Amino acid sequence: MNLSDLKNISERYMELINPTSPEKILMAGRILGLAPSQKVIDFGCGFGEVLRLWAEQFGISGLGIDLRPYACERARQKMASHGLAERIEIACGEAREYPFEAHSYDVAACIGATFIWDGFVPSLRAMRQAIRPSGKLAVGEVFWLTDSVPPAYARMEHFDTELELLQAARVEGFELEAILRASPDDWDAYITGDWRGMLRWIEENPQHAEVEQVVKALHESQDEYMSYTRKYCGWAIFLLSPAVR
Repeated sequence: MNLSDLKNISERYMELINPTSPEKILMAGRILGLAPSQKVIDFGCGFGEVLRLWAEQFGISGLGIDLRPYACERARQKMASHGLAERIEIACGEAREYPFEAHSYDVAACIGATFIWDGFVPSLRAMRQAIRPSGKLAVGEVFWLTDSVPPAYARMEHFDTELELLQAARVEGFELEAILRASPDDWDAYITGDWRGMLRWIEENPQHAEVEQVVKALHESQDEYMSYTRKYCGWAIFLLSPAVR
């Protein structure tokens, strides 16, 4: 079973597929100053929940891009059912290769999907190409909570610290306007949402040829979360404005 199929299983009950909440997404929209005249592009939009929330609350229009056909179809159905299909377009394909109109968006978002460009700094550089000179970025990213992570765990994940992300953003010409951190409850809801999706699928498909792979993925996720993610990993949405000097 490939990673996309596994994510389709694990995320079946979820709308926001990151350790955050609708309240924090809406707070991000207020801080970004979203308004009906503005356009947003969301790289790795998942099920389109960020765009839906911002469109309904602030009246924005926009474009969401995701690689998975399952995610794109769910997002399109969501926009249609909420009367947003004319304002929010969902494109299915490689976000890093999508031919968007350069420097035409007021906000570029990438909420938990900087793997698209292989990291935080490459993501800032790519997303800068989408926004107007006064445009802003919303970037969801994981980080180490301390620079004293046990070596056994540090070797498993190549994360930066929160300070390193801040300093990198400054080097790339952005100021940190706000940060919306995941709470322990946000983490628990997100991670256990994944577990619930896998558990229900296992119960429904006990004879499936790949059921043992899903069981293994479930147990690995639980072990990782209990052993180091919960203790050493943070996650936040970084709201970045262009440097004024």
